[in-house]
Amino acid sequence: MEQRSESFRWPIRIYIEDTDAGGIVYHARYLHFMERARTEWVRSRGVALRSGLEENVSYVVQKMSIHFRQPARLDDEVWATADLVDSGRVWLGFRQQIIRQSDGVLLTEADVRVACIALDSGRPRAMPEAMQAIVQAKTE
Repeated sequence: MEQRSESFRWPIRIYIEDTDAGGIVYHARYLHFMERARTEWVRSRGVALRSGLEENVSYVVQKMSIHFRQPARLDDEVWATADLVDSGRVWLGFRQQIIRQSDGVLLTEADVRVACIALDSGRPRAMPEAMQAIVQAKTE
């Protein structure tokens, strides 16, 4: 499966720290790669991450469904994608993929729901205006 051209892509190289003794990416590292892609997706839309902290806002992964199709290996260069596919008042739904750059092979894919919370209480809260504007722009 090839990546859609409108997908947000973040390049990542696989380092020894990402792998097990056999040079295969350890499964939990894919979560790091996807987190980076979501973070850079937000940053690419002009939302400063520190501003959320100042506004008592954070985003946490509420649920994730992940399918490991093929392994990434030491020295591979991959794309981590992030596509906003759904949203609610207090959450964002992303479709994410890890794709090997050299041949376009889909290695891992996930559906991720991220909830907006108040830092001080940990309770769900409405997304700030800046994030609401990103969501609205995506649906127009």
